[in-house]
Amino acid sequence: MLEWNELDDRAVDTARVLAADAVESVGNGHPGTAMSLAPAAYLLFQKVMNHNPSNPRCLGRDRFILSVGHSSLTLYTQLFLGGFGLELDDLKNLRRWGSKTPGHPEFGHTDGVEITTGPLGQGLASATGFAYSQRFEKELFDSGNDDSAFDHFTYVLASDGDVQEGVSGEAASLAGHQKLGNLVVIYDANQISIEDDTDIAFTEDVNARYEAYGWHTQTVDWKSGPDYHEDLNALYEAIEKAKSVSDKPSLITLKTIIGWPAPNKQNTGGIHGAKLGEEEVRATKEILGFDPDKSFEVAPEVLDHSRKLLERGKRWEESWKQKFQEWSNSNPDKSKLLDRLMSGELPENIESVLPQFDEGSIATRAASGKVINSLADSLPELWGGSADLAGSNNTTIASATSFAPSEHSTDMFKATPGGRVLHFGIREHAMGSILNGIALSGHTRPFAGTFLVFSDYMRPAVRLAALMGVPAIYVWTHDSIALGEDGPTHQPIEHLTALRAIPNLTVIRPADANETSQAWLAALKNTSGPTALVLTRQNLPVMDKSTNPRPELLHKGAYVIGEGHQTPDGLLIATGSEVAIALEAKNALEAKGEKINVISMPSFELFEAQDEQYKESVLPAAVTKRVSIEAGLSMPWQKYVGTAGASVSIETFGASASYEVLYEKYGITAEAVIEKYEGLK
Repeated sequence: MLEWNELDDRAVDTARVLAADAVESVGNGHPGTAMSLAPAAYLLFQKVMNHNPSNPRCLGRDRFILSVGHSSLTLYTQLFLGGFGLELDDLKNLRRWGSKTPGHPEFGHTDGVEITTGPLGQGLASATGFAYSQRFEKELFDSGNDDSAFDHFTYVLASDGDVQEGVSGEAASLAGHQKLGNLVVIYDANQISIEDDTDIAFTEDVNARYEAYGWHTQTVDWKSGPDYHEDLNALYEAIEKAKSVSDKPSLITLKTIIGWPAPNKQNTGGIHGAKLGEEEVRATKEILGFDPDKSFEVAPEVLDHSRKLLERGKRWEESWKQKFQEWSNSNPDKSKLLDRLMSGELPENIESVLPQFDEGSIATRAASGKVINSLADSLPELWGGSADLAGSNNTTIASATSFAPSEHSTDMFKATPGGRVLHFGIREHAMGSILNGIALSGHTRPFAGTFLVFSDYMRPAVRLAALMGVPAIYVWTHDSIALGEDGPTHQPIEHLTALRAIPNLTVIRPADANETSQAWLAALKNTSGPTALVLTRQNLPVMDKSTNPRPELLHKGAYVIGEGHQTPDGLLIATGSEVAIALEAKNALEAKGEKINVISMPSFELFEAQDEQYKESVLPAAVTKRVSIEAGLSMPWQKYVGTAGASVSIETFGASASYEVLYEKYGITAEAVIEKYEGLK
């Protein structure tokens, strides 16, 4: 039964007033939803969730996601009232330089923020990943225990805008398919957006849609009576009912009036994304019984009351620790594994299990598949899959089952709740968001694949992963026009350039199978941001030891293939499949008396992280005769070839033909490289 008193009411109203004052002070922001969602947020933080403000990253905590990220004050006021580390001055500094309260919540910046939100739909979609993570880790560490230290819920506050965005629908379909009973979403159906009444563009039955996805749905309507009534008991009972439904995610549609109780601007677009104005703030304070002449007013007894959450949180964590310790004592091997995962370390022998390739030719996508399967036994935390392209991306762990309820098994894939093979269907955008949620919620290493051209569908989630420093791994195959007959719709041209433009995204395009092994190791070692592995469809020759004795130099981003010349006449710089073309051109040019160094440059980002001495050793400033070779745009290469150099590139869309014909027609050949080089002064 919900325990609620007058101090709880006063704390909720304090949160409303603080939201209005904070936006008024800075002059911009989103006060309306923070005012009307204050009761729901307070209920979750103070009465529902298991967490400890003194240790907001406790392993056993419930997770909270403010998908409606523009209403950041909905979260910030609760972090202040609950004692998570925000103080009144932080609210006064909303949206200002250096504050703990930026315009949208940022993971890693403010204690208590689980995920960066703001782009609508992303939080709701990533919440599915949070729920994936909880189930996978429960199955990995404590399968079959109905009272496990690894059990927790993920709670989401979402908006009309969140459920309109396509990515949330993609993810919701997967959440229902996966029967994620640990996911509870409160959808704030206030029906107001920047363009005012959402009826102009949005009139669907959201509950019916989510029921079709396989969700459990309820409605709590605070507008149903003659007067607006914030029935906290009804919402609490709906949450408790949602928690009891273990085989479906839950959507609670909460019908609110945005900006309540502002007398003139409530229920209008004017309170969605702008300050109330001095007179409206005064009037709102008078309605709520606050002094209209005071700003940021917090009664001591209210703060004392709300910060009792610190005591309750401490008691909860002590109880959870006892349960966790009992598990640890009974499962020493799994406890040791968890310790390693929480430390972010890889097994000491990880390099020894990487496959080595000696001869022949193999596509880097196929080599990647061999690497994944070689790593699988040593890395039980490694799991992933594809957007319905597993056979093309080579992302399947052969020894593992698929992550899905067992009734979803097929002739090809056996499903178990803790399987390591992920199937996203044709939902690339949700796939990217779910990877973010998995990595943020837990301590495992997720990967996901599609064709490189479809990284466009994932880009918003990839950008957020880079912004948050999420160590997701993307397996993007079919990396150039060499994918062939599918034609220009499937042939990436501008994609490498566009991806390299994202800060903190490490893009690696390996030249052969052995570089691919090292690329996977680099991705696993990168725990401060996402890594993109860009891989070929077509076979590439494996460079033998005499040609390339040290593929591990991939970790430096660029290196001279083989011994090289101390004082070369020119440099041929290439990535991926074009390194073999550069080597062919080198042989022809050296037969003419030129001294040529071939540079394999699989990763601009890794190269730029090296010191100047190393960079000079690879790309000597005195050597200005340089040609870059890459089956994509030349734009990013200008920095490396300089004004005296040239690029062999593709500046148009492709065509449908075999890759051999396409490389010939588009000039991605050794002859084109030689011609470019010989044309340099």
